[in-house]
Amino acid sequence: MKIHIADPTGLCFGVRRAISKLEGELLRSQAVFSLGSPIHNPQETERLSKMGLIVVESAEEVPPGSVAFIRAHGVTPFQAEILRKKCSKIVDGTCPFVKTAQKRAKDLSSEGYFVVISGDRHHPEVRGIMGYVEGEVAVISSDEDIPGNLKGRKCGILSQTTQKVGSFVALVSSFVKVSPEIKVYNTICKATLARQDSVCKLASKVDGMIILGGRNSANTKKLAEISMDVGVSTLWVEHAGEIDRGWLQNKEDIGIAAGGSTPEWLIKELIQKLNMM
Repeated sequence: MKIHIADPTGLCFGVRRAISKLEGELLRSQAVFSLGSPIHNPQETERLSKMGLIVVESAEEVPPGSVAFIRAHGVTPFQAEILRKKCSKIVDGTCPFVKTAQKRAKDLSSEGYFVVISGDRHHPEVRGIMGYVEGEVAVISSDEDIPGNLKGRKCGILSQTTQKVGSFVALVSSFVKVSPEIKVYNTICKATLARQDSVCKLASKVDGMIILGGRNSANTKKLAEISMDVGVSTLWVEHAGEIDRGWLQNKEDIGIAAGGSTPEWLIKELIQKLNMM
């Protein structure tokens, strides 16, 4: 059995930058409060928790005078203001690509566009972006879900940074029939584009693909979907312990790809486990 690693794969620039900032602060402070999991990977979150990370779900839960961490997904302006008023220090790990999406949403809103976000309305990044919209906004996951009240409206469209390219293109194309005026910003991050492309290419050359990453990771889910769309047998695991020996049978070439929130140490563990098998 031969193992092939997608290139690039694993931690993206934004998450790597955020975790580096967080680790640096954890070495200086006894406790750091993060609004939501700093990374959508339970194994890495557990490691950071042992260093003093405390995960809370809202800015209101952060104790006065403490150190707060804003994860790569970003937060709404309202949440950021609460943190500024009550914390002694804020470590901002918001991904630069996410900040660009936040600014685009704000700009489109100020220009009078009905803001349309291609993505998952329940994702923390999307909720943060929505906070920058002062006017009307809709989050649409599929081109089949365009609400009727947008017909005839001028619409400004942007994307969740981890959205599949095909989904975003399909949505934008559909709006040509809906809106008399559209303004589009492609806010899918370069790291996401590169990882999706690498999975698509590798999946077409192997007998099976293993996608490594947290079950709550949106970008990892997209990689698994792309691999399955290619038609290759695909296995999505969070860690090496989930490898199914039976799935490996009769497969000579195995491809490995990891989501943008999957740390290097988990990838190494997976490769080691496969070599042992």
